[in-house]
Order: sequence, then structure tokens, then C-alpha cells
Amino acid sequence: MQVQNSYYWFKSALSKEQCQKIINLGDTKLQNIKKSGGTTEATTFGDNHKQAFEKAGKEVIAQKDATVEELKKEVGENVNIEQERYVRDSEVCWFDDRWLYDLIHPFLRIANKEAGWKYEWDFSENFQFTKYHKGGFYGWHADGNSCHYGRYKRYIPGVSPTTKDGGIPKGYTTNPHMVNKVRKLSITINLNEPGEYDGGNLKFDFGPHAGKERFHECVEIRPQGSIIVFPSYVYHQVTPVTRGTRYSLVLWSLGKPFV
Repeated sequence: MQVQNSYYWFKSALSKEQCQKIINLGDTKLQNIKKSGGTTEATTFGDNHKQAFEKAGKEVIAQKDATVEELKKEVGENVNIEQERYVRDSEVCWFDDRWLYDLIHPFLRIANKEAGWKYEWDFSENFQFTKYHKGGFYGWHADGNSCHYGRYKRYIPGVSPTTKDGGIPKGYTTNPHMVNKVRKLSITINLNEPGEYDGGNLKFDFGPHAGKERFHECVEIRPQGSIIVFPSYVYHQVTPVTRGTRYSLVLWSLGKPFV
């Protein structure tokens, strides 16, 4: 899908105090999960995150900041890249605090209108708090395909399919507000000051048709508290953090598929 504005951003939209509050909440939640014996590793439905490679005894090699074309040259044209290079390494936890929605939704509404998308949406998922340590990254992906094939299906215990470990598979949900909807708009918020880490930039791939403008590294959202909104079908990544720790908050908003 071609749009005039591929993303919309707000510089330093949240205050230093608001950002620090979110970081403190996230760090505390991550610590509590670990203390209770849980895991905070960011997973993927294809089991191509770092910890899955380690558990499977695979050679642990990251995709890092490489295009699909570059990766194919490394692993071979006919090799499944996702089975040879892991795509994600970070820690995550989730928030559903009402005050966070009240804080962030106004920016989403403004961006949706001013960018000219005017997508219909009526529900947002839980916030994902993400912590990237040195070496952490998230390779190329889209948050959703936004068409009817991307609709969330209702998960019915004992009836719906499950993952190998008995979990809910990709594309299914237990939340009735998400059934038959797709991700339409994605939001990423940079929570810490740019001097606290190197690397870790949000980077877009607008496709071959964009020519020299195909890849764009969003350094404009490096200031603390900056917010970026973009259609969920746009391919993007977080480049590897080379120094320090990067904190971010992510949200996906859903609606009926495009027709």
C-alpha cells in the first residue's frame, strides 16, 4: 500500500519524569517476573529469537542490521534465513494501565489524522515495554499485514490449534475485543536519553519502489520522550545496540481489515 506519509512523529512529547516513571515500572516488573521464575525474553512465533536458538543447540548467529539480499548472499539463496540467523534479542513485559492509554492515545489520533491515513480503529493491545541490552536488536519485520488474512481468530481451548508447548499460536487471541481485527497503527516511544546508548535506531524499509529513499533510520526520534506512529504493515527493525541500554514502549491499535 502506498501512502503519502509513511510515518508521523512527535519530538520530546513525553516529559523526562513521565519517561522515567515508565522505565521504573518496567524494570520493576522485569525483575519481579525473573524472581518468580518466569522468563522476560522477547519471543517470536517462528522460534527464531536468540534464546530459542540457544535452547535448540543451534549456532547462535544474529541477523543484525542486514538486508534480505545481504543475508541471502551469506547463507545462500535457497536457505531459510530464519532458521540460520536469529532475528530478536531483548527483554519484554506488558502494561495495561489506563493512565498510559490516556497519555498516548491522543498522539495516535493526531498522527492518524494529520498524516492523512484516517484509519478506523477501535482497540489497542497491551503496551509492550522493551529493554535492549548491548547487542540487543530486532530484525526486519512487519507488525501485521492488515488484510483479511491477518485477522485475529478466537482461541477456543481444546478446539483451536496450539503451539508445540501448548501455547496460543500466531493469529489467535483470547481477547474478544481483538477477534476479526487487524493491527493498523503501530507506536514506538523512545524512553531514555540518546546519550545513554549507541545504535538501537528504528529503521524503515519502504520497499524497492522507494529507490534511494528505501531505507530510513529514524534519528529524529532519538530525543527522550519522542513518539513515532506508522502503519503496522510497514517493514522496520531496531538496529543493534552497541553501547548502553535502550528502553522503548510499543503499542498496536486494531480495527477491521482494509477492504
